[in-house]
Amino acid sequence: MKKSTIWFLTIIMGLTFAGLLYMQITYMRNMVKMRDDQFDEGVKRSLYAVTTALEQDEAKYYLEEDVASIRSSLLPGFTSSDGSSQVGGITYSFTTGEGLEGDITLKGDLSSLSPQLSNLSLKDRQKSMQEILRGQYMYQRTLLNEVILNIISHSGNRPLTERADSARVASYLRTELDNNGLTLPFEYAVVNRMGAVVYRSAGYSNAESQNTSTFAQPLFPSDSPSRMNYLKVYFPTMRDYIFSSVKFMIPTFVFTFILLVTFIYTIALSFRQKKLTEMKNDFINNMTHEFKTPISTISLAAQMLNDGAVMKSPKMLEHISGVINDETRRLRFQVEKVLQMSMFERQGTQLKLTDVDANKVIDNVVHTFKLKVEKYGGTISAHLDAADPIVNVDEMHFTNVIFNLLDNAVKYRREDEPLRLEVSTCNIDQDRKLRIEVADNGIGIRKEELKKIFDKFYRVSTGNRHDVKGFGLGLAYVQRILRQLGGQIAVESEPGSGTKFIITLPLNA
Repeated sequence: MKKSTIWFLTIIMGLTFAGLLYMQITYMRNMVKMRDDQFDEGVKRSLYAVTTALEQDEAKYYLEEDVASIRSSLLPGFTSSDGSSQVGGITYSFTTGEGLEGDITLKGDLSSLSPQLSNLSLKDRQKSMQEILRGQYMYQRTLLNEVILNIISHSGNRPLTERADSARVASYLRTELDNNGLTLPFEYAVVNRMGAVVYRSAGYSNAESQNTSTFAQPLFPSDSPSRMNYLKVYFPTMRDYIFSSVKFMIPTFVFTFILLVTFIYTIALSFRQKKLTEMKNDFINNMTHEFKTPISTISLAAQMLNDGAVMKSPKMLEHISGVINDETRRLRFQVEKVLQMSMFERQGTQLKLTDVDANKVIDNVVHTFKLKVEKYGGTISAHLDAADPIVNVDEMHFTNVIFNLLDNAVKYRREDEPLRLEVSTCNIDQDRKLRIEVADNGIGIRKEELKKIFDKFYRVSTGNRHDVKGFGLGLAYVQRILRQLGGQIAVESEPGSGTKFIITLPLNA
């Protein structure tokens, strides 16, 4: 897959995820706002119903107090305990219905009421009398309404604790909130117009200390402004109650996050696979080039053996056989190197650990490598200052590690300056470790490439892919062996200033 295609898919999927998250967040915000508005409306309805109920209780209190005198004013005479009145020999029974309306029943001798009614029949006289009394009742009803208005206007003179005691307010609040579907706990207080608390519930002080928003409603709206009191309510779990309506959105966010992480991982894996593919292609090209040279040399030597003149010259035969032997060894080394890395990748290398004097091993490698360095006009020196050089390693692989680092220094030497190689050892006493440094004055490594040099198949660019032989396996092999030995490798380099590899290995206990 082309890199442009991967980037196109990344942008499309990124925009898709962004749009999905935006829609989810917008929906959640709208749900919370709607729930908040519904909650506010329900609380306001409940508070209004509470104050209405308190006003009705106020009117009922005065009506019950004055009901006897009101009935007396409606029907003059003696009023019995059952609500009936007597005038002369006639009994007036007033039965209340809805509101203050009702029926009047007359019993007794109606002739004593008025001489004008004595000439009428009993039925007509009773009907006329009822009309007279109903007219009086309507007149008295008007007076009664005026009395009620007068009572309400003066009701503010009563103490507030009598007009609306805390138990009754709490009961009304609980009832009305439940009627509006608000079953969550609440705290309340009654304050005057100056904000001073008249009384409050036990937990209301938390609202003041936390500056929590409260809902307020005039307790008796008909009171004068100077005597106005307010009912304030706050809900400790209001946020939880409101957000409970959007809890079902949490799994959607989790699933979206999982999809996003999976998508990012897939894209990263795609880029990594593409990079590995490119590196493997380079590896195949380099491997073809590395194999091609010894095969061509061996083929040419084989053709020379068919020449009769060559067969008659022992020196020529010895030279050709040496060439074949060297090239065959070179070819075998390259094949074994690839196979070794392949096996190491699958199951790890089986190490034969023994106590080894690192100074001696390094000295032998330096002595062997000296001829190759001098071939290119360079020098190599060793400063083996470690007082305790004994490490528990596989001697063969440890030797290969040092050899690979020195071989890299030769490959990436500078053409304008003679190669200088320095190998040193020392002890890190506080950590009980051996420190090995391999430094050169080669072309160096750019900062952006330092993290990649230990990747398999990766090779530092030198401008021409075939001017430096190798498969990009050497440093990967070094790092894996050292990790398996319990050690570490670090690198310090600047372009044009050379490179220094630093190895640390635990000392033998």
